[in-house]
Amino acid sequence: MALVVQKFGGTSMGSIDRIVNRVAQKVISEKKKGNDVVVVVSAMAGETDRLINLVKSITEEPNERDMDFVVSTGEQVSAGLLSIALNNLGFPAVALSGWQAGIRTDRAFTKARILSINTDKIKEYLNEGKIVVITGFQGITENGEVTTLGRGGSDTSAVAIAAALNADRCDIYTDVDGVYTADPRIVPDARRIPVLSYEEMLELASLGAKVLQIRSVEFAMKYRVPLRVRSTFAEDEGTLIKEEDETMERVIVRGIAHNKNEARITVERVPDKPGIAAKIFDALADANIPVDMIVQNVSVDGFTDISFTVEKNDASKAERITKKVAEEIGARGVIRDDKIAKVSIVGLGMRSHAGVAGKVFETLAKYGINILMISTSEIKISCIIDEKFTELAVRVLHEAFELDKDEKERALI
Repeated sequence: MALVVQKFGGTSMGSIDRIVNRVAQKVISEKKKGNDVVVVVSAMAGETDRLINLVKSITEEPNERDMDFVVSTGEQVSAGLLSIALNNLGFPAVALSGWQAGIRTDRAFTKARILSINTDKIKEYLNEGKIVVITGFQGITENGEVTTLGRGGSDTSAVAIAAALNADRCDIYTDVDGVYTADPRIVPDARRIPVLSYEEMLELASLGAKVLQIRSVEFAMKYRVPLRVRSTFAEDEGTLIKEEDETMERVIVRGIAHNKNEARITVERVPDKPGIAAKIFDALADANIPVDMIVQNVSVDGFTDISFTVEKNDASKAERITKKVAEEIGARGVIRDDKIAKVSIVGLGMRSHAGVAGKVFETLAKYGINILMISTSEIKISCIIDEKFTELAVRVLHEAFELDKDEKERALI
């Protein structure tokens, strides 16, 4: 008998019909195999946005503690509905909120991190033969305050619970049947990737691939939890995410990710002195604003420009904080650009294959796409470009690296 954690996203939970006839049936199928089953659910499709809009109809910058208090209710509804459906179908189940499931987090409201999970209550119900349905996306602080884990946080909840329970596997059910070489809505001939390493999935998730939240992959990688991304609406095997093996470097580029949810902030004529940049980024860190790419220009006459990117949701707050610091350090001003996008290629084979960066830059230049910022690692190249060129950039890079072909055809000999 195995212990399986299943996670179902908002689209899967999008209606009573889907909950009863799709999700519940997937859960029951696993239970009928003789396995213990823990289910983690997202809010019903559109519900989180509805709750956020309710809050923002009052103020654009709400108290984040109260924001979490409101937004966390979406998952409670879907968990309760699924548990009711399972019980009605003759399979004993119980719904638990994040705090009832023992998920303890820090106090970084709206983007909290899981610190620990006390699985005693989960195990108690499993020992009674029940299916345990847990709200994703949320937890509780040591002071009893409700927190949420940020967009896609239900994935993180599921993987963290799987790790804490030492589950045999974690299946992430969504509205797509796996991870693709690019977004199929942009590239119709994108192919499903059969197997990815944790490291490749980590990069794709951090670069804009919407299939998994980055922290869920970090948990899976740290605790070696096998992940499989599958469709709620099909029987395909999906994409397996696991430890790297020697065959994976044979493919140069595994996939392309894009992200339109970024803004660029530039601080002009910053005094080029030690510690000045630290003042900018320390202030952002104190406000729990993650910074992605950073570029500093060559110093001219003792001054330089510093550009960095943040999520669009953080852009207004980041701009306000940066302007305050800019005044303190004597910088000329701050410019914010919300009309940018990040396009990235990812693949383990880039470690050992030369000329990949040149091919990226040459391809974008050929189609008149200017690169505003560049960031690289061993297995990824990211470019910030004008937002209006996003889809074109994804398509031409997909074609340039022949990602429409089977991986066996593209593998290095």
